Amino acid sequence: MLKKHTLTRRQFVKTGGTAAAAFSIVPRHVLGGVKHTPPSEKLNIAGIGIGGMGGNNVNKCSGENISALCDVDSNYAAKVFNAYPKANRYVDYREMLEKETDLDAVIIATPDHTHAVIAMAAIKAGKHVYVQKPMTHNVYESRMISAAAKKAGVVTQMGIQGHSSNEIRLIKEWIEDGALGDIREVQTWCSLTYYPWGHAVWSPSHSTRPIETPAVPTGLDWDRWLGPAPVRPYHRCYHPSSWRAWWDFGCGMMSDRGCHTLDPAYWALKLGQPTSVEANRTDINNETHPVAAIVNFKFPARGDLPPVTLTWYDGLRPLLPDDLEDGRRLGGEQGGGLIIGDKASLMHGVYGEGPRIIPEAKMRAYKRPPKTLPRVKGTHEQNWIDAIKNGTKANADFEYSGPFNEMIHLGNIAIRLGRKLNWDSDKMEFTNDPEATKLLKRDYRQGWSL
Repeated sequence: MLKKHTLTRRQFVKTGGTAAAAFSIVPRHVLGGVKHTPPSEKLNIAGIGIGGMGGNNVNKCSGENISALCDVDSNYAAKVFNAYPKANRYVDYREMLEKETDLDAVIIATPDHTHAVIAMAAIKAGKHVYVQKPMTHNVYESRMISAAAKKAGVVTQMGIQGHSSNEIRLIKEWIEDGALGDIREVQTWCSLTYYPWGHAVWSPSHSTRPIETPAVPTGLDWDRWLGPAPVRPYHRCYHPSSWRAWWDFGCGMMSDRGCHTLDPAYWALKLGQPTSVEANRTDINNETHPVAAIVNFKFPARGDLPPVTLTWYDGLRPLLPDDLEDGRRLGGEQGGGLIIGDKASLMHGVYGEGPRIIPEAKMRAYKRPPKTLPRVKGTHEQNWIDAIKNGTKANADFEYSGPFNEMIHLGNIAIRLGRKLNWDSDKMEFTNDPEATKLLKRDYRQGWSL
């Protein structure tokens, strides 16, 4: 009697199936195929950058096997490290990717400036990747990792959780139903600002950078935290929570809240790439994001859809529309969007939540269309996990979020320069501004690159 043999997916992949060929033929739906895990098997997932939002992402994947965790600050990440005592701990993601050969997928939630170098390393290692927004620090990185992910055939997701909501689908369905008519204008905003830079832990009147050079805290690997960015002394105004205000590390409020708030209009209106972007902003130094800015994107006609002007208000709110009732708040408490059609307008909150046609009388009179778009079951993270196991695309994969991410970085370049820029997406250049074109990518510190 032949001895019964069992074969896991990972054993099959490692051996190429040869060891079991004499005993069984394993069907595709059992193995899941290349880079495809059957729903019955748990994924081996690693978290990189787990002290902040990354810890939340990891926790939402806790139904899988959290097999490795990596963070350059052991104290900041201690709570998450302790929550998963069986997970192997690392400081350097490169060591983790080299040693954890059985990893299936990686969550990346480090500061913006290290997203792309880590994502590229994970993609080259054949891992599925979930990258927090913005997926990269600049346009060039967005192009590079999107292309690499497509070539590798891995499942990707950018951390814009509103894209998995029911509300963003309602917005798209109502627009496609013609509820707003032709749409030529969109206004989006975040009323928050980063100022004072560094949460008032130093006086910006002294210098564009802090003068003090305190000792690096125990448990923090400052060199690895800097990654590809130019070297500068540690200061608590950068880490753990104020790095977004500094151009070397973060990408401003538009890449923070804007990644959420711009998403509904970008998706529903099929905006693609703008032809120009122009910004006006408060006085700015070369180091930090301004206190406030207004950015205008111009999008051409798309098929039968008319041209669109999209405005982003950074640290500001737009003027109230005439059709909003007196005393009624526009959008959410901290930001939102207003999609303006020739029949009606629609407002929503930061993440696309609470969509309402205005005035409310038009909302009540509107006969909602059938739900035509598939709904996401569970969280944004679960959508990514399900896509890995089912061999499908995740909801906000890099095919979608890559171009969206690029658009936002174009706005940041306009904010930094404060002038109108004409964009040629195919050539990846600003046709009227060589200085702006140089800002599409960065120089990498020695030892760090894509």
